[in-house]
Amino acid sequence: MQDLTREITLEFVRVTEAAALKASRWMGKGNKEAADQAAVDAMRGMLDLLAIRGRVIIGEGEKDEAPMLYIGERVGGGGIYDPEVDIAVDPLDGTSLTAKGLPNALSVMAAGNAGTIKSFPTFYVDKIAVGPGAKGQIDINAPVEENLKRVALAYACHINELTVVILERPRHGDLIEKVRRSGARCKLISDGDISGAISTSIEDSGVDLLLGIGGAPEGVLAAAALRCLGGEIQVKMFARDEAEKKRIAEAGYSDLEQVYCTEDLAKGDSIIFAATGVTGGDFLPGVRFSGHTAITHSVVMRARTRTVRYIKAIHHLDTKTIPSRGQQREVEI
Repeated sequence: MQDLTREITLEFVRVTEAAALKASRWMGKGNKEAADQAAVDAMRGMLDLLAIRGRVIIGEGEKDEAPMLYIGERVGGGGIYDPEVDIAVDPLDGTSLTAKGLPNALSVMAAGNAGTIKSFPTFYVDKIAVGPGAKGQIDINAPVEENLKRVALAYACHINELTVVILERPRHGDLIEKVRRSGARCKLISDGDISGAISTSIEDSGVDLLLGIGGAPEGVLAAAALRCLGGEIQVKMFARDEAEKKRIAEAGYSDLEQVYCTEDLAKGDSIIFAATGVTGGDFLPGVRFSGHTAITHSVVMRARTRTVRYIKAIHHLDTKTIPSRGQQREVEI
């Protein structure tokens, strides 16, 4: 983004704020599809206002399956002097969390110069992530016990003082047992592993390590945040079946054992990451409605300077509207 990042950075917060505000109206109502669609529509409408020539690298899916924010979609104002930008979005990371009123749902986006954001031909990747204090000490190919020893050594603590975030899934039964046998503590989460990965790099979060298989898009978005925070993530593609292995091969990938590091997923110093809390949790408070106002809490980061800004915004609902791409008009929150 040349050095327009300084000007564009805060604009991205407006995008995640809009998505969070709209999604939060569905909190606890049991309809994750409606919550997700509300977030997508608001995010798409706000992206239309940005002075960029953006291309969605990570979005809601392929064009035939996603009406908006599909992979390859062009977003932004598109002026001839506007910068070419890669966009990665998750309008609502934690659709089930939002539907159930559970913590740690976020609206998330990342951006960088064209060619800086990685995408995978798989739905899932195996992940390991740590904060700055353990950067350079982990190895996704090493046994779980070895990685725990390395992280404990980096933090000058005992293994039983470490807390490991893992998605609570049947596929992680073995992994969870190994972590527990080692003496470390498990923090099992139902969804929202972007927040889980980022929490390894947030002081006083109480999280030291993220392990396990999770969404590939979420892995890349987490990498963008960790580039800005000084943390580290390593991933390997995970194929669920033979059909997916074939798809990977057809996409030109021959080695499922190849390790991709933070810099492979989010390259260079043009990376920007923004997120707004939807339901609140370890990383950010959620949206709070009070009378005719709504309060949002967001974070925006730049890899170039490693500046991290936390932003509390008070939105006056009597006057605030959000552009809706689906309805082709401004809509109330």
